[in-house]
Amino acid sequence: MRLKLYLCITMMATAKPYDIRQPPAPHAWARMLALPPDTGPRRVNSNLKWLSHHGFIELEPRRGNTPAIKLVSAETPGTPYVRASTQGRYVGIPNEFWRNGWILHLSATGIALLFALLEAQGGYKEPRYITKERRDSYGFSHNTWTRGRKELERHGFLMVKRTPQGSDFDYRRLRNSYWVDEGRFMDPPGSALPPGSPLFNKSD
Repeated sequence: MRLKLYLCITMMATAKPYDIRQPPAPHAWARMLALPPDTGPRRVNSNLKWLSHHGFIELEPRRGNTPAIKLVSAETPGTPYVRASTQGRYVGIPNEFWRNGWILHLSATGIALLFALLEAQGGYKEPRYITKERRDSYGFSHNTWTRGRKELERHGFLMVKRTPQGSDFDYRRLRNSYWVDEGRFMDPPGSALPPGSPLFNKSD
């Protein structure tokens, strides 16, 4: 849940100094994230403290109110937060990720792998092979990668194809290539794939 909470914070704190002076109360966070009302607020508080302890946010106490939240740099602890869009290559996520409820419908594992695959895809419009070194750089275990892949395929975000790798003079081995349909963000969870989607007929 801490990943989803952090993503919501980054969605709300969009301008310098990248803070939320009057953040939602724990029960409001819980409602936004579809958490049970009896345990949700406690989980929100626990995960906000985790994000603060691990250097993703700062919590500023306010007398009689919930702490203000401020984003800080996750790469260089103790330094101000900098928007990824000013730092060269970055992954952009459309508002429909929140508006259509994908942030609630996908698991944290599925979301993390979705973002990693979008970064690896890099704007290409055809399946891309991801080297072992690139996969390892994302820090996913084999089981986590497999669970996330199956979830994204099930929800129509991901197409996986077996494509040959290597030159004509080398051993050409079939490997998995991945392609994320970014248009899927525009559909509500549970909707059928439109006929025009590249994932509509996976047998091609």
